[in-house]
Amino acid sequence: MVGPSLFSRLASTLLHPLAPQDVLSLLDPVHSSRQLRGVVTSVTRETPGTATIAFRPGPGWRAHDAGQWARIGVDVDGVRQWRSYSLSAPAGADPEITVSDIGLVSGTLVRRTKPGDVLFLDVPEGDFTLPDEPRALLMLTAGSGLTPVMSMIRTLVPARADADVVLIHSSRTPEDALFREELAELADQFPGLRVVHHHTAETGRLDLSSPAQLEGLCPDWRERAGYACGPAGFLDDAEALWRREAAADLTIERFQADFAPGVAGAGGRVVFEHADVEVDAPGDVPLLVVAEEAGVAAPAGCRMGICHACLTPLRSGRVTDLRTGQVHGEPGELVQTCVSAAAGPLSLSL
Repeated sequence: MVGPSLFSRLASTLLHPLAPQDVLSLLDPVHSSRQLRGVVTSVTRETPGTATIAFRPGPGWRAHDAGQWARIGVDVDGVRQWRSYSLSAPAGADPEITVSDIGLVSGTLVRRTKPGDVLFLDVPEGDFTLPDEPRALLMLTAGSGLTPVMSMIRTLVPARADADVVLIHSSRTPEDALFREELAELADQFPGLRVVHHHTAETGRLDLSSPAQLEGLCPDWRERAGYACGPAGFLDDAEALWRREAAADLTIERFQADFAPGVAGAGGRVVFEHADVEVDAPGDVPLLVVAEEAGVAAPAGCRMGICHACLTPLRSGRVTDLRTGQVHGEPGELVQTCVSAAAGPLSLSL
């Protein structure tokens, strides 16, 4: 009997110089031994400025937990760009991302992606997930901050008869509210879900400076486990309210780095060695942004100082960590360009 190892050797011999995985990738683009991939299966317009992109991941993908995110790579003008996106599909399902048409990569995904396109992937990550034990929940979201919470709602509410979830979602207008129809259907079908929409164009921002408005929307909010996701100011206000009121736990997911207020480096002349480009950089702008605005291809991922995809060798000079104000730098040190600014003249291996 011919064993599988013999078949593998025969296949390798017949296909040389290609590997069997190379041939598989021609037949099915998600098969690759070099980079985890996914093929787009559908693109659904959610609002005029957002779209949900569903994809079938290839071998090596790990099923996500509700609320997690993944790095997604897309080729833009011949350069592979990486960004981190929350997964909006229920846990265990084929993944989906819901993307707003803002910025180079997100704009490309929303406007140009079509079924059959290939995305480059990393496995899901993140701790913004449902509690291990059943609890009454309050979800506070604004704008695209609804996307990871939508994964939680889609996972929890249909599966548990004892689910008790209040969602308060803030958007500019009803037309800007993501998943509005689906949320209404879920709330009608499952009594354990209550959805409250707050539209800032009509009533202004949700006021979290005191508990009064929140108590009107959810009287028992202090007893609920809180989850919040949205713009930085919205999250800062929620954190401050929870601290003052000594409420139950509040778990937060931020889409941007949490820079310390008032922190800035000295700024200076930045030399991108490989690109042969020099620019003057302010002391409060991440070097990643400086590079992109100068047309320099720079690696990037989460853009929040978490995934370390942006690590770049420092050739000379020093940088300021915008999260802490710490100034550091030695020749050859790997610096996170998404959270570091120039602390004087410097050069990078970009």
